[in-house]
Amino acid sequence: MKGFAKLFDRFMAVSEIIYWALISLLLIGTELIYFKIAERFSIIDKPNQRSSHSVPVIRGGGIIFVWAILAWFCSNDFPFPFFIAGILLIAIISFLDDIISLNPLARFSIHLVSVLLILIQLWPIDWPIYLLLLAGVFIIGTLNAFNFMDGINGITGIYSLVTLATFAWVQTTLLPFSNLSLIITLIISVLIFLFFNFRNRARCFAGDVGSISIAFILIFLLLQLIQATNNFLWPLLFLVYGLDSVVTIVYRISRKENIFQPHRTHLYQYLSNELKWRHRSVAILYGTVQLAFNLLLVSCLSVSNNWIPVVAAIFLTFVYFFVRQIVVTKIRLSNG
Repeated sequence: MKGFAKLFDRFMAVSEIIYWALISLLLIGTELIYFKIAERFSIIDKPNQRSSHSVPVIRGGGIIFVWAILAWFCSNDFPFPFFIAGILLIAIISFLDDIISLNPLARFSIHLVSVLLILIQLWPIDWPIYLLLLAGVFIIGTLNAFNFMDGINGITGIYSLVTLATFAWVQTTLLPFSNLSLIITLIISVLIFLFFNFRNRARCFAGDVGSISIAFILIFLLLQLIQATNNFLWPLLFLVYGLDSVVTIVYRISRKENIFQPHRTHLYQYLSNELKWRHRSVAILYGTVQLAFNLLLVSCLSVSNNWIPVVAAIFLTFVYFFVRQIVVTKIRLSNG
């Protein structure tokens, strides 16, 4: 019996390796097919005065994240159907926006429906009404923040990889709050995307379909974690993106600019466009800072220590303001 058990375990291990290999090949194949379709129908991001690139690049390569979710959904007995419906709606409206510029009200309406689908999927949620409303605002704000931050090679992939790795760490060592195979499938899709995107000259950009879809997926995992732990500090896993997005919006509002118009005033854009840092270096910087904070956050929350992450977040906020001011001043001096 022991010998049979060992043989069975070995067979299961081999079967699991084959499964992940097939998933990887499927995702690589669908991405390459999409490249052909995008080239055929000119789904191309052409550079303009607000771009951080100088040559045309395929737009929408982040659709691989949606393929990954669907592959996982179909091979795991169709779990989380309302969440899957939400991601499909988000992906469709975002892909259409990549091709043709849609009315903001249409996008916002679909985002609202997708928010409701996430909350339905997580139901029952024993949160008061005001927290549910705040969750809705947070979800829509985060979707837009990830979209705003997707402006240079590698930043969406690196940041998503850091976040997913953190979720995998929590899932395996602290608390099983979601589905590990879902997280692994997403990590594989992000690694494949980075192979094509994390280059001096990217083969593809994530596009709205990629940045908003991966944001929606990460939000779902985050809300699952909050629901399982009843700890509302976990959104700090998005702290770096949140800082750059919120502070930039406040600065633009103070200058009476239209915050929905494209611009190049995020800190990461200043670093890459004005100071001429390499895109990959900026992406790694953002990912590394968030990873370091995540290590502190998970370590502290695992022993119910809430105040150290809060102090660290406040400290990082001051550091961000300090660095931003130095960068802006340097740019102004260099421009005379």
